[in-house]
Amino acid sequence: MEPSNSSDTPSKTLEGWPDWSILIVDDEQGMLNFLVKTLVPRCQFVMSAGSAEDGAQWLRTHHADLLILDISLPGKNGVVWLKELREHGFSGEVILITAFADLDTAIEALRAGASDFILKPFRVPQILNAVKHCYERARLRRENFVLRRALLPASGQGKGLVGRSDAMQALRASMVRLAAVDSTVLLQGESGTGKELVARELHAQSSRANGPFVPVNCAAVSPDLIESELFGHAKGAFTGATRARDGLFHYARGGTLFLDEIGELPLPIQATLLRAIEDLHIRPVGSEQLMPVNLRIVAATNRNLSEEVAAGRFRKDLFFRLQVVDLTLPPLREHKEDIAELVAYFMAQLAPSLGVDPLQISEQEMDFLVQYRWPGNVRELRNLLERSLILGALNVSALYPGNPSGARAGLEPNTPTDLHTLEKQHILAVLESVSGDKTQAAQLLGVSRRTLERRVSEWSAA
Repeated sequence: MEPSNSSDTPSKTLEGWPDWSILIVDDEQGMLNFLVKTLVPRCQFVMSAGSAEDGAQWLRTHHADLLILDISLPGKNGVVWLKELREHGFSGEVILITAFADLDTAIEALRAGASDFILKPFRVPQILNAVKHCYERARLRRENFVLRRALLPASGQGKGLVGRSDAMQALRASMVRLAAVDSTVLLQGESGTGKELVARELHAQSSRANGPFVPVNCAAVSPDLIESELFGHAKGAFTGATRARDGLFHYARGGTLFLDEIGELPLPIQATLLRAIEDLHIRPVGSEQLMPVNLRIVAATNRNLSEEVAAGRFRKDLFFRLQVVDLTLPPLREHKEDIAELVAYFMAQLAPSLGVDPLQISEQEMDFLVQYRWPGNVRELRNLLERSLILGALNVSALYPGNPSGARAGLEPNTPTDLHTLEKQHILAVLESVSGDKTQAAQLLGVSRRTLERRVSEWSAA
């Protein structure tokens, strides 16, 4: 059982196929030769086996995106073996082929988990169309996964890089150069500077733009689960692993994997990640199976990784491997000339989504925003504007708790400008308007009932 490879140029009509690994299992040597000859010029890796036992042995240590399986095999037949594969978590596409079939056989094959069913003898266009349909099914499944992740609460600031300052112009110029290559990129900068936004823009401008962009916040995943999250796991790999699961490396194939807060990765996982980046293969937890991956890594951190390396908290070899290209994002205090444009952008973006009119920002209030140092950077500015739109007034003095200089923004000394006071007044007014119905009030406020109840209990305890 030897791998069949080819350096031929992949067919232009079969976009995406070169990334695929295919295993063909058939006891007829003529059929194996026909399928290998048909698929080798179009796919990255094609393997063949003459029995279910030989195929199972190969699958224990290798990954297959597609299995082309004959039903009539010596020993264990194809349908029985397919049922066993599905029970043990094989998630690849499967095309069953046979020379002897009836309606009952076809139904049994589909119930066993086959993606398609083809009757021998068949021509080249038939098998190519079947493989193409399987590829599309897998692509749509992967896209649905990525879209579901995209619907999770986002840490970004919205679409587009806003600002005409020298710092932003330099950032855009660097991104144009980086998007043209496939090298690993390390984004460094303070929290709230827009690292995920830059990563998405790099992906959108790159040759991988049609592939998935898969973000993962390394700090938000339990250290016990991060390896499984990244690389997937086999059934029974650990307590609770009742089925096999693909990891984020798998779903990012052909696209970009964004590893946010990479400085939070535990040291053992750093070693595994280094091997995956260097070898372009991953091994799911609890499995002997190697899976090739074709993707771009963009990593981000708000830590100083050089200091982390010196302190022994981050591997030097991984740091150097990630730092093929190092891009540092400027904090907002270094390009304050962009604040007015950012305010206009966020007002135009947020007001329609909140169902309110944009706020009119006075010259004094804008001066106040420019004077502030913004330790939370652009994210802090966005959050302030969103809260202000909800409350109906710009509360700039809340940026300086206990500082009477808020009067410089033209605010009356006796007017409650404290953000918590305004929030309390607004929430109590909404509660009164719905006769104390917390569920309805929470819906109107755009928060969960639990958050609303926590706010009210804090005020009661005060």
